[in-house]
Amino acid sequence: MSQLKLKHLTFALALASSSVYATNYSIEARGDAMGGVGVVSGSFLTAPFYNPALTAIYRRNDDVGMILPSIGVRYNDEDQMVDGIDAISDLISEASDGNYSNVGQLQQHLDDINGDTIGLDFGGVVSFAIPNQFVSMNIFGKAYAQSVVQADVYDGANTGNAQVDTAVNAELSAVNAVSLGVTEAGISLAKYQTFLGQHMALGIAPKLQRIYTFVYSANLNNYDISDLGENQKGETMFNMDAGMIWFYGPFRVGVSGKNLFSRDIETKRVTETLTSSLDNSQSRSLDLSYAYKMRPQFTLGAGIVADYFTLSVDYDLREEDRFTNFNDNQQMLRVGGELDLLRQLKLRAGWNRNLAYSDSEDTLTAGIGLNLLGLMQLDVGASYTSADAMGGYINFLASY
Repeated sequence: MSQLKLKHLTFALALASSSVYATNYSIEARGDAMGGVGVVSGSFLTAPFYNPALTAIYRRNDDVGMILPSIGVRYNDEDQMVDGIDAISDLISEASDGNYSNVGQLQQHLDDINGDTIGLDFGGVVSFAIPNQFVSMNIFGKAYAQSVVQADVYDGANTGNAQVDTAVNAELSAVNAVSLGVTEAGISLAKYQTFLGQHMALGIAPKLQRIYTFVYSANLNNYDISDLGENQKGETMFNMDAGMIWFYGPFRVGVSGKNLFSRDIETKRVTETLTSSLDNSQSRSLDLSYAYKMRPQFTLGAGIVADYFTLSVDYDLREEDRFTNFNDNQQMLRVGGELDLLRQLKLRAGWNRNLAYSDSEDTLTAGIGLNLLGLMQLDVGASYTSADAMGGYINFLASY
């Protein structure tokens, strides 16, 4: 299996599961350039994607605004699984030709990739906001795909020859892939108020979600992307986000709750029989079905949001256990800032880390915002974890 083929599998899963388009929970170029922060540092335009309470925080000259659209993609192969599978595929070909001289190397590659994962998030959002002193609102559409490909190494070959066993184990090892795609449409409603001398805003965002799942499995050097559509499952549900912000001058503290109604989502069951070409008596049966745990995620945010400077920190209060049997848990700590140069150019940078795993690498982010003749703003962002894990994001937005 070539590196390009395996990458095509992850992208095909993401695109298929997103139905039309997709996004991670908060793919949005300004926030992602600032490490992914947004609970207190987002705007009334991006409020539905971070904290509905932000819908009520706007400047006096903001009468209406829109995002058309924001899109982004993240690819993560920190374990270099693609390189490992590529090497295994070559060594399997050698064994098929009767050359078992490199089975020690083959076993090492199998040990290295066992349990490794590749992740892909892909998505986009649109919004149309009408801020006002009564009840501010933001009508939004959002979709996101989360795809995970994981190596499943087999060790049950029993041909009586240790060298052949290693090659057969490699042939019967599998790539298991699962993808969740969610499309959302809803309205964010928020109200600014003063209570006991304290300034705050409260917001909610009821929404309809259409949830798609895809599941797929094949051996390491053989798969057919056209089979993905056979393993799709979809369902529709109602959900809600909520949030609040307290602020004093430029200082802000807030909390946001996403997907307040829990849901256990089951994928379609997939059965597959893998047979070794080296020894036809050696085979393996796969019976795969996964669950996705959609649970409320509460994120605490704090920061300074001034006219020409922003610094913010977001912290997820719980670890998300997402796909069962996949190493894709997530609990994020994010830090980011922005420097606004005369409303014409905005410089952004940030950092984040997944606290769910002790060996997670730091991710650095950066980006810019450009005022295009006062008619529209272009935001561009990028993230970098390593040469095998990075992302890119772009927004087109306007406010009048």
